[in-house]
Amino acid sequence: QARELAFQLGLNLKQVSRAVQTIMGAYRAFRDNDATMLEINPLVITKDDKVLALDAKMSFDDNALFRRRNIVDMNDPSQSDPREAQALEHALNYIGLDGEIGCIVNGAGLAMATMDMIKHAGGNPANFLDVGGGASPERVATAFRLVLSDRRVKVVLVNIFAGINRCDWVAQGVVDAVRAEKIEGVPLVVRLAGTNVEAGKKIISESGIPIIQADTLADAAKKAVAAYQSVK
Repeated sequence: QARELAFQLGLNLKQVSRAVQTIMGAYRAFRDNDATMLEINPLVITKDDKVLALDAKMSFDDNALFRRRNIVDMNDPSQSDPREAQALEHALNYIGLDGEIGCIVNGAGLAMATMDMIKHAGGNPANFLDVGGGASPERVATAFRLVLSDRRVKVVLVNIFAGINRCDWVAQGVVDAVRAEKIEGVPLVVRLAGTNVEAGKKIISESGIPIIQADTLADAAKKAVAAYQSVK
């Protein structure tokens, strides 16, 4: 497979043998270190037919780091986004972006869909944040702190599909977090679906907090973008 790939790159015979060594070395590094991604960019051919990886990036399976102390020891926290480091401490998946609508979602797939719908509605997501299957009140509060630590965030969209969770549990977590963090001046859009959804909506409605409720993801995205337009 490595030789086939090298030939498809249009390399000559001398370059092919050297490219195969590089490709196989990359494969072994990926396999032997529990990597989830290995990217070589750029891969260059020199005038004397050497094949060189001028730069490379790797990411690793967090669940395997207990047996990869050499990888852990190379971690430099100063090179990481402080918010991402804080999220990791609380077992949250957070990636900061450059938009204005903060996202708090349970499930990576739903988080991606939420970001897509925000873009489709004409807005820009400020982050990817997956609170995971156990969206407890404490995790929701931590998620709010992370999202609002980005001063560019003007609106927060919470999108929860409760399967393992319960909407009433999550709704109480949202209400408690808003009160505890004294969130003011930032419109909050909440869409709940799944187990105990009516009980969850009732908690939000009776909280006395000006939370914008939405029934569908598309509706939530449109309301979040509209809220941003009203405050920007």
